[in-house]
Amino acid sequence: MKKQTLFLALSVILSIKSFSQIIFENGYFINDSNQKIECLIKNIDWENNPTEFEYMLSQDKIAQKESVETVKEFGINGVSKYIRTTVKIDRSSDEINNMSSEKNPNFQEEQLFLKVLIEGKASLFLYKDGNLTKFFYNLNDSEIKQLVYKCYLIHNYIAHNNYFKQQLFIDLKCQAIILNDVEHLKYTKKDLERFFIKYNECNSSSYINYESEQKKDFFNLSFRPGLNYSNLAIQNSIPDSRDIDFDNKFSFRFGIEAEYILPFNKKKWGIIIEPTYQYYKSEKTTETNNISGGILVSKVNYQSIELPIGVRHYFFFNDKSKIFADISYIFDSSTNSLIMFTRIDGSILNSLEVKSRTNLGLGIGYKYKDKYSLGIRYQTSREILGDYLLWNSSYKTFSIIFGYSLF
Repeated sequence: MKKQTLFLALSVILSIKSFSQIIFENGYFINDSNQKIECLIKNIDWENNPTEFEYMLSQDKIAQKESVETVKEFGINGVSKYIRTTVKIDRSSDEINNMSSEKNPNFQEEQLFLKVLIEGKASLFLYKDGNLTKFFYNLNDSEIKQLVYKCYLIHNYIAHNNYFKQQLFIDLKCQAIILNDVEHLKYTKKDLERFFIKYNECNSSSYINYESEQKKDFFNLSFRPGLNYSNLAIQNSIPDSRDIDFDNKFSFRFGIEAEYILPFNKKKWGIIIEPTYQYYKSEKTTETNNISGGILVSKVNYQSIELPIGVRHYFFFNDKSKIFADISYIFDSSTNSLIMFTRIDGSILNSLEVKSRTNLGLGIGYKYKDKYSLGIRYQTSREILGDYLLWNSSYKTFSIIFGYSLF
């Protein structure tokens, strides 16, 4: 059942993706003849530094490709800039299983696209390839060099070569920068960007911070009311016992969704968590010869807080419209929930306390202006009588969900 569910989720995502529009954004590239070509570049918000990119000369033209072998520089206006350069790079691993015992970097010369982070009198560049992250710099358009930071092993202990601090203290001298500023630097984008900005401002040098050009809105909080269409079936393994199929019922659900947009791949992926109140009430009357009065009345009152945790993928049509598909693993905590069996006169035969298990949720939807959304979610069968060996249950829900982003 789980394999079929995952296959269905994958099919939905691929089907939606086949209809989603590819967005090319205004940009440029400079070829080996120093010709600057204005064009539209496919912005996939590269997590790793690219070796090639797609572009169109206009919206009605066929997409083409250029690579690090043919392009000196390319950029997307107001978003990012990459330059081609030949540098000495140390690819020593920071993973302990592959860590070197050599303190000094093992440089090799490579031609790469470096991402420009800060551009000014002192410029900062980034190269990322999987788990490898290296920073580069130059001063006054001089040769670009790697900022050296390396983890290495000494008698099974991890040591750190922090030579990048010495590089910065020697090369980026300024009255406002003291030794303490360098000693507390970490080899991270945030720390190094702050340091290079401070140096450029100290020298009254104009600079461009490409990271600040981009919108940093990575967190969304949304109110998500909706309508559930649910049913419940319960079975007992003892022959001739009470197997009940309760009716399909509509009910309201109320959720608050927190969404974190992952800061790569053009904000197409997100992590979602959505605490949700839901309830289901139903009553079933059946004839039976096993009890006095001949009528069994079964009542279910099930209410709980669901906690879906999952991933979401967006497919953009334009700046205002996008569709999404998500898959969630749903935890459920029931409160004051019972299934009760009574005779026709109201006397109680017995009751079952609801103890629910986890299940999966598959959703698709549409979002407009990052403010309003409408979606559907299908939940796989959930066991709600988990504490009873002789009882089995199947609770299924189909939801229509409205969304309003608070921020």
